[in-house]
Amino acid sequence: MSILRPRPTDRPKERGQRRPKFFNRLLEHSLIRQVSFERYRRQVRHVYDGPQGAILAACSALSLHAPLGERLFQPGRFELHGARHILDVGSGAGQLVRHLLKRADAAAGITCVDLSPEMLRRARARLRSDRLRFFAADITQLPFADATFDCVTCGYVLEHVPDPALGLRELCRIMQPQARMLLLTTEDNMAGAWTSRLWRCQTYNRQVLYGICDEAGLKVRQELGFSPVHKALKAGGICAELVKHP
Repeated sequence: MSILRPRPTDRPKERGQRRPKFFNRLLEHSLIRQVSFERYRRQVRHVYDGPQGAILAACSALSLHAPLGERLFQPGRFELHGARHILDVGSGAGQLVRHLLKRADAAAGITCVDLSPEMLRRARARLRSDRLRFFAADITQLPFADATFDCVTCGYVLEHVPDPALGLRELCRIMQPQARMLLLTTEDNMAGAWTSRLWRCQTYNRQVLYGICDEAGLKVRQELGFSPVHKALKAGGICAELVKHP
């Protein structure tokens, strides 16, 4: 989970959003649009550093995101074969990283980034692998050179970013030409509204967000899902493979 760092005078924006349905609007958490960025950032970090963050792995298991997540990396879906420099943004408790370790080539290096040092500590303890590097960093100020990575995974990070374009442009910057990204984020439906309430985040409209991705230099290659049922019902949020424009 990573959050952008706008200027002190900036207020959270609503790019990537469309007015949600009435009941979704009542349920969604509006903190990101109501308070200053610094206050929002402190509260979200408090959520992930505290007990809620400590049970994140259990929540992922109950929602089936953790046990079904490996399916995203099967042949014909988000391919990891051939990737040598993989970045996982918003590593959290290591839910996606666990699959990367299993599915990626043995020679691949995996870099884990999260805003919360406490979440990184939990991930390091769970995963215990010398193939991993850990960095506490902001999604819009990543400490890597241009065109460093040929593969990026970004799981449920963007909903904590007031303006997704800033985070997407920074991710595009550190990606090599034709590099691919697996993007997962919370959608503006009923399930997303409950997620918003629990994790203090916002939701995104699918087509509007894809347009912002394209403007940032990232084109949608295919939509994915944890299972055919998830994909048909648009459950599990927005899940797509993006490729950096040549």
